[in-house]
Amino acid sequence: MITLKHSLRGWGWVLRIAPGLFTLLLGTQPVQAQSRTDTLSLTLKQTERIFLEKNLELLAQHYNIEASKALVQQARLWDDPTLTTDQNVYSNNKWFEHGTNPDGTPKGQFFVQVQQLIKTAGKRGKQISMAQTGVNISQWRFTELMQHLKFQLRSDFHTLVQLQAVQDLYTEQDRQLDQLLAGMTGQFSAGNIARKDLLRVQALQVNLKQQMADNLKQIEDSQSELKTLLQITGDTVLHPIPEVQSGQLRPSLNVASLVDTAKENNATYQLGQLQVQYQRQNLAFQKALAVPDVTVGPSYDHNSNYTPHYVGLGLSLPLPILNGNRGNIKAARWQVKQEETNLSQADVRLQNDVASAYKKYQYTLQLQTGAHQDFYADYKKLQENIAESFRQRQISLLEFIDYFNDYEEVRTKQLQLQLDTQLAKEELNLQLGADIF
Repeated sequence: MITLKHSLRGWGWVLRIAPGLFTLLLGTQPVQAQSRTDTLSLTLKQTERIFLEKNLELLAQHYNIEASKALVQQARLWDDPTLTTDQNVYSNNKWFEHGTNPDGTPKGQFFVQVQQLIKTAGKRGKQISMAQTGVNISQWRFTELMQHLKFQLRSDFHTLVQLQAVQDLYTEQDRQLDQLLAGMTGQFSAGNIARKDLLRVQALQVNLKQQMADNLKQIEDSQSELKTLLQITGDTVLHPIPEVQSGQLRPSLNVASLVDTAKENNATYQLGQLQVQYQRQNLAFQKALAVPDVTVGPSYDHNSNYTPHYVGLGLSLPLPILNGNRGNIKAARWQVKQEETNLSQADVRLQNDVASAYKKYQYTLQLQTGAHQDFYADYKKLQENIAESFRQRQISLLEFIDYFNDYEEVRTKQLQLQLDTQLAKEELNLQLGADIF
């Protein structure tokens, strides 16, 4: 905001930049008057419904959950058996010679064996448990993504509400200055007021036009972010409908109960717990891998053993002497310690974040008292009479400008406080992982 001094010493700059200011004044008119043919008015609940139906990031994460469930199904399956065969290919100048000799003795040889791997030490069950934990991790990652995107969605929604309210304030003040300047222009033509007074009010309006243009840019940025979350393209303009704020009470909760709620619902904290669980399961699985698996299966050997028709049972297992999976077991132990340390850090961070978010919410509530609301209402009534008082020469030009600028500052701070209150609620909801408001 351009600050206008109460002395007359700075009037030279007004006269020097007046042509440029009027050019800026004219240049901002088309931006403000740009027509929008497709406006979509949405409440917060309607916005969230569209978001849940169309957001592609959530859809992609949902596919990851289904992929994790498929891994559980895979872990439940047994290993496929192995078929081994061996037979003579060429002998006695003949290919694949099989059958019997003239004397009835068999000729040719072939070997067939089927083997099945049997996992020991509960490896299969441990793999199933790890895969199921992987599903839980994917589900909580989906919840984490949804919680953060919902926080972003609501923040953009409330920010857009505040920016549009600021734009409405600027439009109201601009209309008031238009009416005032129309009367002052006639008075100036009649020689009743000095040119410097007219220029100063015109400069005040030019400054307001610049603020309107800057605010419109912020509105466009918020529109773009919100439309991206809702998968809306084209020239559609979103018009958020603010929620009714009456009757909202401070929840009768303490920080300890809020932390308990957060530990149950905060997706980031739950993911930390699941990472510890997964690494502990992995440690148990690595220990189980040190126990050798057994491969068993029948075999049939035709015409290549002490009997023409040999049927045997094969059994094999590795001897855990040189390997023992010792390196992987040691690494798994350190990974458990790492995730346990991360969880301890996440616990401290969660408690501090919840306490901080709750205090921020309490701070904003302290400024939303009935006395403050009465002040804003009284100040608005005062502002409505200021322009008329100036027209009737009951106050000076400098007093009018002071009142005009002060009202704009008070109203923008009031709107910012309303936004801060909404954002504080959403931050607390995000930390808790639950909508307590």
